[in-house]
Amino acid sequence: MKPTLVRNRTIYKASLFARSKLLCSHLSKDLQKKYSKRSIRIIEGDTVKILRGEYKGVTGKITRISTEKNGAAIEGIKKEKLKGGNLDVFIHASNLLVTDIGTEDPWRQNKLEGKPAKSRAAKEPEPIKEAKPEPAPKQKPEKPKKQANAQRKTKTKESKTGKKESKQ
Repeated sequence: MKPTLVRNRTIYKASLFARSKLLCSHLSKDLQKKYSKRSIRIIEGDTVKILRGEYKGVTGKITRISTEKNGAAIEGIKKEKLKGGNLDVFIHASNLLVTDIGTEDPWRQNKLEGKPAKSRAAKEPEPIKEAKPEPAPKQKPEKPKKQANAQRKTKTKESKTGKKESKQ
């Protein structure tokens, strides 16, 4: 089997995790020096420059990303349909150069700067409050127990002979 067929099949059958890794793009020289990284996973809000293809040299923000089409739709690049209307043109991530990074995501920002990436759901820990001794709950004064019956029932005990004896 030809190598291109094998490569295409592996890309087609790849899991979402693997496809997500295919959506990485090179950083500009300034960003490479700043973050000490060569490439980064592109997301919506990044500003990119197109390096190859029909739209070479165009700069714009990423509006949509498609893992199915392995590309990104860029603001201002559309194709007209024959019946009217416009379609987004998806450009492969390898043909893009990231010129500005959208830093709304703190997890991504920490990852870029080399800090330990905190989970997105985790928030800053609350300051520890000193434990104060709680006052003892007020106890009600004990009331004398009331007898259910004025007269106590006498317990009976059977003797060995089978007769009942009353105990007082």
